[in-house]
Amino acid sequence: MTDQFTRDRSAKLVVLYRHYRAALDALPLEGRFMPYRWWTFSEPLHVAFMAYSQMLGEYATELANIINDLTHNVQRLRAWASVVEGLSDEDKLEASHEFIDMLGTVALGQPYAIKSRFTFAVGHLSHQANQARNVKGWKDHFPDKNLYLNDIEPAGAPWKKYRAFKLKLEPLAGTAFKDATDDFRNVYNHGFSSRFLIGKTATVTRKVRNGRVSYGFGGNEPLGIIEVADLLTIERDHCYRAFEKFQALIEEQIHTIAACDTDLKRAQHDT
Repeated sequence: MTDQFTRDRSAKLVVLYRHYRAALDALPLEGRFMPYRWWTFSEPLHVAFMAYSQMLGEYATELANIINDLTHNVQRLRAWASVVEGLSDEDKLEASHEFIDMLGTVALGQPYAIKSRFTFAVGHLSHQANQARNVKGWKDHFPDKNLYLNDIEPAGAPWKKYRAFKLKLEPLAGTAFKDATDDFRNVYNHGFSSRFLIGKTATVTRKVRNGRVSYGFGGNEPLGIIEVADLLTIERDHCYRAFEKFQALIEEQIHTIAACDTDLKRAQHDT
């Protein structure tokens, strides 16, 4: 049977969540949403490009999903920032434990995930699309590992729109974001990351320089919710710009594939 303490705590959390939903509904919508199914192929598509078609359908949809989710998470964080303002430390801990920790942890990891997913998608799609540039000479050789931009350069570089895409993707999850968040994503997975709202971490740090060991004392202050939302707004806008260049690159590839598709069908018909 549920005790009185648990019932009182649940009632308090319900009130907090109601305040959050009211704050969220009152916020003006920031940002924009990435589109779905914005490309077209001729039907039926030659079998040589079926892998490209299926990959594009999945990758473009999932990229839109995660970027749109980041847009929502920025809004959610801003709403919570207004709710927790003025709360006691005890109530801040309750809100953080029940709602904000999970939201903030996921949101701060999204820029890195989006950058990696863009890299994965463009690498594989460019590799498949390169068939259309050299049908007879194309070889199905591609890195079988976690991909970074340098890994996909050979596949992407032949496309005119690739460099513009790369330039827009590179700033995402960069040094400025890493430093401003106390390298949250990396430290969360490999150590003890900064907290949200209240509480210090990394009160003692051990450093080795030129073989000499030193210790630092002090710790990281908690991350402010509105500051995190502001940082993620910058990352969100990097995502928008990268998605636009991703679309332009895919349109270039589809144009080349369409021309090759016509040639292959014509050759089949002639034989």
